[in-house]
Amino acid sequence: MKLPFRYSFLLITVLGLIFSACKDKADKGEEHAYTNALVHETSPYLLQHAHNPVDWVAWSEEALEKAKEEEKLIIVSIGYSSCHWCHVMEEECFEDEEVAALMNENFINIKVDREERPDVDEVYMTAVQLMTGNGGWPLNVILLPNGKPLYGGTYHTKAQWMEVLSEVNAKYNNDKAGAEDYANRVARGVAEVNFIPKVASEQPLPDDFLEKPMESWKLQWDMEKGGNLGREKFIIPANLNYLLNYARLADDLESDVFVKNTLDKILQGGIYDHVGGGFFRYSTDPSWKVPHFEKMLYDQAQLLSLYSKAFAIYKEPAYKKAVLETIAFLEREMKGSDGGFYAAMDADSEGVEGAYYTWKEEELKSTLGDDFALFAEYYSINPAAAWEEDRYVLFKKEPDVGFAKAHDLTLADLSSKTDTWHKELLEARKERVAPRKDDKIITSWNALLISGFIDAYKAFGDPVLLEKAIVIFQSLKSSAFTDGKVLHSYKKGSTRDEGFLEDYAFLARASFSLYAVTLDTTYLDFTENLMGELESRFSDEDSGMFRYNEGNELIASIIKIDDGVIPSPNAVVAENYLLLGHLKYDKTYLEKADQMMMTVSQRVGEAINNYSYWADLILSRVHPFYEIVTVGEEAELLSAEFHKLFLPNALVVGSPVSSELALFKDRYVEGETYIYVCTNNTCKLPVKTVIEGLQQLRDFQGN
Repeated sequence: MKLPFRYSFLLITVLGLIFSACKDKADKGEEHAYTNALVHETSPYLLQHAHNPVDWVAWSEEALEKAKEEEKLIIVSIGYSSCHWCHVMEEECFEDEEVAALMNENFINIKVDREERPDVDEVYMTAVQLMTGNGGWPLNVILLPNGKPLYGGTYHTKAQWMEVLSEVNAKYNNDKAGAEDYANRVARGVAEVNFIPKVASEQPLPDDFLEKPMESWKLQWDMEKGGNLGREKFIIPANLNYLLNYARLADDLESDVFVKNTLDKILQGGIYDHVGGGFFRYSTDPSWKVPHFEKMLYDQAQLLSLYSKAFAIYKEPAYKKAVLETIAFLEREMKGSDGGFYAAMDADSEGVEGAYYTWKEEELKSTLGDDFALFAEYYSINPAAAWEEDRYVLFKKEPDVGFAKAHDLTLADLSSKTDTWHKELLEARKERVAPRKDDKIITSWNALLISGFIDAYKAFGDPVLLEKAIVIFQSLKSSAFTDGKVLHSYKKGSTRDEGFLEDYAFLARASFSLYAVTLDTTYLDFTENLMGELESRFSDEDSGMFRYNEGNELIASIIKIDDGVIPSPNAVVAENYLLLGHLKYDKTYLEKADQMMMTVSQRVGEAINNYSYWADLILSRVHPFYEIVTVGEEAELLSAEFHKLFLPNALVVGSPVSSELALFKDRYVEGETYIYVCTNNTCKLPVKTVIEGLQQLRDFQGN
């Protein structure tokens, strides 16, 4: 929705979505000319602005009330610690005394860390997209005292920002009725975006429901380089995870070729940190070569899951290596003292983006010695491939198989050499000034990481990986969970008390995964209790969905159903219902999952790549869903064998003891362990071996 209005000339052309990094300003022991209320916050992003001359305050009811009392417009500036252009605008505008004087005199100035308050960000990002057609960070909105948006944009130069401030303030004071009319229409637009009409769940979906949206999506695929066509490449794990499932269930070779090529090209590209492990946020070019160098926890978490599942299918050693290297990076660089993991690492160090991760030729020669020539061929170190002047991003032009053959090496020899190179370069890199870290612990992102470790455990069978998942879970229970309430983020000294739908949904999903691999029913109990809390806090009866936040302090309720860099929290709620429903043969859970899927189904049909987590769930409606159940003393061992396999549309669970849960009831036999393969309340006769169970699964699929 475009909203024409007399202020529309103020909606200047803004830079689009750009990610990178902002430097964190440590102020230990330093004297500053200015100090504002943000000095009392714990968010690294807010602390970066604590000594601006702008009279910043954090988002709060008190700040909004002050605006009403003083009849002042509100500036809300939203960013995050690893946002490059947030830092640029801070230097150009918010550190400038002339700009600060204009802001302090005429506005209430609120700074928001979008990672602490994703609800505030979501509401005003929607408003800015309605007003301007695009959005990004820094996100800067000017609000009426009642919180409704009057102006929105992203990055501004000093001249642009001062012009916007002066003109919006003047127009508001000269025509308050007109300003209120416009802001009301924007607020209605935000509410309309979050209006989700309920669809009857009894309405059937045809077996070929996903085929047409898939054909439309395929037109956007880059079959040569992987990912979607475009000047930049983003890794969207939910998309790729769905394609792994779809390719198998629909027997779609094109999807299989595309998703595997994408996974391979990502690992060849500079978007993967070949020296230290881990994935950068996105690529600035179509070849995955030059990334924006920030590392986000949610990317690492989801890519652990994705590459572990891909390993279970393709058995590519490079996939397992990437998972283990990424885990090593997380343990080395991102782990907090309490077992939780930090939110992000900046791209900049010493004021230069990528300085920590890129190399000059003489540095490589000095470190690698006689091996430099081979290394240079392997990682494209030549003048034509330089990134900026004489700086290089490590980038592999071809897979290891082709390179090894061309240089008369075995794959084992090449792997040994690369391991040595990486170790030597990692030691050299430790001498550099490292990027700063955003050390707050975000519950939903850590819950994704629990799932990542569990998927790695399933694929590789290493109990150490399961233990790592359990440690994170225990850390979250200790620090972010009290009397049924889940905190979204925390760190030492933090007073944050918000919790959002994604925190409850993702943590419940992670807990269910722990139950499935450990067979410990305390995790199942936790999942059900958390789903109960979720229902009581976030239910939206009109849509059958769930609101993003609990309160009503914002200008509209948020019902987040599309996927972004992390899955739709509503889709994860539906998945939790689906799994619990099959485990307990509980029609209420299954009907809730169906209701939510049907409500979103039209949007899946129109833009499947934006709703791929939902599409993954819809696979359970258009293809059979299986329960693979092990009961008896060896249940955990047999379940682990099934977990190693890639079995889409299947719930693998077990019980080592007699249980009243529907899937296990009356199936326990003393001294024996049996496997049951079931679908649609129909089970094959019990068998004792995984091979027999898999044959029964194939028999079902052949019917």
